[in-house]
Amino acid sequence: MEITCYRDAELMRESRNLPANTYNLAQTLFSRSASGCLIVPIRSMQYLAILDTEEFVFLDGERKCWIDIAWQNFRPQLRTKLEEPVAFQAVYYRADSAQLMSRLQAELPRALGELAKKETLHGDARILKFGRRASDHHG
Repeated sequence: MEITCYRDAELMRESRNLPANTYNLAQTLFSRSASGCLIVPIRSMQYLAILDTEEFVFLDGERKCWIDIAWQNFRPQLRTKLEEPVAFQAVYYRADSAQLMSRLQAELPRALGELAKKETLHGDARILKFGRRASDHHG
């Protein structure tokens, strides 16, 4: 599947920090994706997050393929521990995008958690039968 996204002119950019648990879960889920991107529905906001190796972009359900906010330039290498937040740049493409930031930072972790719950492991499984040990026999 191919998704084409468009951007208006950049209106503002600011440095932010993403909590470690959110960044780490996003990276874990992304690493399991065979498509090269991770699509995360944020149902509570009617938004769609698309995560790839370079950025997280957020699309409003009403504007479809137009990016409202992009999170870019993640700096996980600045951390000394996995539990530390990750610095990034938030890029706003709409005048009201700054108001959405706090809500996105609250709702994205919930959406990632829901996605993680739905993820299933695929593969062959079988039950191995073991013979009884001599000590297991009673009698």
